[in-house]
This record gives sequence, C-alpha cells and structure tokens, in this order.
Amino acid sequence: MDKTLSGRTAIITGSTSGIGLGIATMLAGAGATVMLNGFGKPDDIAAAKRAVAEAGDGTEPHHSAADLSKPVEMRAMIAEAESLMGQVDILVNNAGIQFTSPLQDFPDEKWDAVIAINLSAVFHGTKAVLPGMKARNWGRIINVASAHGLVASPEKVAYVAAKHGVVGMTKVTALELAQTGVTCNAICPGFVRTPLAEVQVSTIAQTKGVSEEVALRDHLLAKQPSKRWVEVSEVARMALYLCGPDTGSLTGATLSLDGGWVAA
Repeated sequence: MDKTLSGRTAIITGSTSGIGLGIATMLAGAGATVMLNGFGKPDDIAAAKRAVAEAGDGTEPHHSAADLSKPVEMRAMIAEAESLMGQVDILVNNAGIQFTSPLQDFPDEKWDAVIAINLSAVFHGTKAVLPGMKARNWGRIINVASAHGLVASPEKVAYVAAKHGVVGMTKVTALELAQTGVTCNAICPGFVRTPLAEVQVSTIAQTKGVSEEVALRDHLLAKQPSKRWVEVSEVARMALYLCGPDTGSLTGATLSLDGGWVAA
C-alpha cells in the first residue's frame, strides 16, 4: 500500500474490533500513526494492537480506554493523543451502540446512553480536535454514521435519531470549515459483516427456523437490495480515500455504502 498518510496521525474511536479496527488497520497500512479506542478483554485489545502494528511499520499503536459517554474522558483522550503523537490530523468518529424497543417502551437510560455515545461523543471529539486542525490548516474528520442516518426503521428510535444527528452535524462542520484545509464527511454503511452482526444471523435462523442463508437474505438484509454484506474493507477503503491528498473539495458529503438501501 502506498504510504499516502506517512507523517499523519489518527484517532479512531470504537476501534478494538469491527469497522473501527478495519479503518485503523487501513490507515496504519498507509503510514499513519494510530491511537485505538475501546473496551475489551486484554487479550482482544492486544490482538487488535498487533493487527494494526503488522499492517503498518511494526510500531505498536497507542490505545485509550476512554469512556466516550463521558465528555471529560473524550477530551482527555484527545489531549493524550496530542501529547503522545504530537498532533491529531485525522479523527474517525466510529464508536456506537444499539438498543431496540418500541418507542413507548424505550427505557430512558438506554436513550441517554445511545445518544451519548453515538451523537454527543462526535460533538465533543470534533470540538476538541478543531483548534489544532485549524491552526495547521489540515484535518480530516470522518463520521461513521449509517443508512439509518438517512432513513428510519421501527424500534430504533435512539439509534436513528443519533445517526440523523451525526449527518446534520457533519454538514454544519463542513460548512463552518469550508474555507480551511479541514474536511468533514459521513460514511453511511448498511449492514456490515462483523462478528457481532454474524451472531445476529445465527440467532434469527434459530428463532425463525430457517437456514442462515435465508436468515441473512430475507430477514437481516431485507432492506439491502444487494442481498449481501457490506464488507469492513469497503468502509475502511472509503475512510482512507477521504484522508487522501486529492479530497480537499470533498466535504459535507454523506457517502452511502449500503447495497442500494437508500436508493429504493
């Protein structure tokens, strides 16, 4: 891989597994120095750090266990990254949680938690990195939103509200920074093949009494016209492209990677 990000630094939130780890690995492979963020068992975090190191130059990435539901911890993570890496050139707001329930039964504490991590953490992280990015006149803010940032589904009121908010925040950020070298874009994936998502397939298959192939095609991916997973590598390559040298005019965009979901 070309080292297009050599000398650049990046924080990827929620990056000890899944989409976030895929993006971190891709950016490290392009030469970026990376800070991971997320919870997990020590062995799992160690494995994630090894994967990023092997994709890059062999240097072990930094890791922060900051709880992004707490603004003070988000700000402390940004400050730590600036201290360890010198600056933060790229912020990928990827961390997210989900909870499903009919609106009238949706627990207040679950609403607060989903909004805190999926939406408010994006605000606090972006606000914290902007002074440095603006001073250097270069930065890339990438918000991993969702197809649910553009359309809705039942029983996902907090997630849909948060992701719609992320899309709106992306546009405001881009407009405010339009005359600088800092861009802000949102990637809106459909259903992505991750270990947690694959567990959903087996659960649906058992509940419905159907094969996993049918569970995937007719239930989990019912809204995704391609009837196939979005791969983590597809999302990661989009993130890498947004960090590249020829994307200074690409800002405020919502980039759908959803197999045609929002086109329907």
